[in-house]
Amino acid sequence: MQELHKLLNQLESDISSFDKVNLAVSSGSVGWHIEHSLKTIDQIVTACKNSNPSNYQWRFNFNRFLILTIAKKIPRGKAKAPKIVRPEGEISSETLGLSLSKVKENLMDWKDLDKNTHFPHPFFGILNKKETANFLALHTKHHLMIIDDILKPA
Repeated sequence: MQELHKLLNQLESDISSFDKVNLAVSSGSVGWHIEHSLKTIDQIVTACKNSNPSNYQWRFNFNRFLILTIAKKIPRGKAKAPKIVRPEGEISSETLGLSLSKVKENLMDWKDLDKNTHFPHPFFGILNKKETANFLALHTKHHLMIIDDILKPA
């Protein structure tokens, strides 16, 4: 999770550009990508905290293996974010700051969670604590790359 904390700092540094848009890159603004990343982290960490580690059972998942282990990159434009992690309403630097604080607070006791803490990912199957941390870092990097492309000078 140390890597995720560094990535959160990068998201935080992009908050000042929340209203920037580049339709050639994405229909979402920088703020949309930041909020989506934060909602994703928050929802998944909460799901892990609410999981029962004794119910976890590893199963091979080809998509998980391919993306999280081999490619180590999420392909752009191939998946649509589930409704629960799509930002709704007005996005401002204030709302993004509040979301960031909420995520940082939710992550505080991550290290204390059982290694079999888990959550069901719609594409990768059930991810345990280590796989979840890996996914969250990869997903956040994916959106940081999109943000970087949105902010590139034309």
